[in-house]
Amino acid sequence: MAKLPVEKMRELERRFGEIEARMSAGPAADVYVKLASEYSELQPVVKKIREYEAAIGELAGLKALLADKSTDREMRELAEMEMPEVEARIEGLEKDMQILLLPKDAADEKSAILEIRAGTGGSEAALFAGDLFRMYERFASTKGWKVEVLSASEGEAGGFKEIIATITGRGVFSKLKFESGVHRVQRVPETEASGRIHTSAATVAVLPEAEEIDIEIRPEDIRIDTMRSSGAGGQHVNTTDSAVRITHLPTGLVVTSSEKSQHQNRAKAMQVLRSRLYDMERQRTDNERSADRKSQVGSGDRSERIRTYNFPQGRVTDHRINLTLYKLDRMMEGDIDEMVDALIADYQAGQLAQLGEPT
Repeated sequence: MAKLPVEKMRELERRFGEIEARMSAGPAADVYVKLASEYSELQPVVKKIREYEAAIGELAGLKALLADKSTDREMRELAEMEMPEVEARIEGLEKDMQILLLPKDAADEKSAILEIRAGTGGSEAALFAGDLFRMYERFASTKGWKVEVLSASEGEAGGFKEIIATITGRGVFSKLKFESGVHRVQRVPETEASGRIHTSAATVAVLPEAEEIDIEIRPEDIRIDTMRSSGAGGQHVNTTDSAVRITHLPTGLVVTSSEKSQHQNRAKAMQVLRSRLYDMERQRTDNERSADRKSQVGSGDRSERIRTYNFPQGRVTDHRINLTLYKLDRMMEGDIDEMVDALIADYQAGQLAQLGEPT
């Protein structure tokens, strides 16, 4: 097990105390909000550090009792009985602390932009894309997160050819970032008379939502085109030039939004563009820093087939961590915590293993 960074623990305790003092002094509202955010981030770490220090002190006290020749037999037996429990508690706290003290992904606390696109499989792929979106929407609901659709292109038989939405809440990206990749479904389509199983796919991309402070977009680097927006089947007789297409000239990225308000469309399209550029920059720096990274889960390769949903057998298999769960119905209803937590745990285990490797 890697040695705990004592100096870092002391620094976190010192910073936590400093924040507590500044918050109790009644700072300006905007300063208070920033301090409160950092306070809530540090609180679980410092709580665990204090539990660990108390357990170390308890163990030292028991050892002192046993080393003291004047300790009577009854007290000695009691100390010997308590020592294994305290040592086991310390070991557990050390594991918890190592995970809490792992280098943080700067984007983990951010909200996210979810993009789902139907892949191979025609109408069935679009239906599956719709199923995936509802799965994430229901999962978000259980977490108290807000989901807002930015743009959607419906499939001919239902579902979506493409849907883009924001999921707003604390730590959304940390929970959903390993969902990016190709999701494959195996099931009998309702239109299939012979009962033959079809295979289709949808691609999921989860991007950290970028703020203006995260990424600067220069006015001269974008071209904004307005287009005529109309409803399906020509429902909107009085169409207006409200749809917006933004092209980022340096990268060639194109984002469109076609709601009723041109002003809202521009804001939504810029929101998606900013997040895609931020994600591209994150991927570039990650690749430079970790060209030989061993963790497959964290690779973020969106062309990789990551998971299979097999409806006839009621199972979901994540191929990156070889985990199969026989609870497909519940997962499609949004109960994906077990899968999400397993992916996070596997990634953390990989990070801990790398920290323990000789440099």
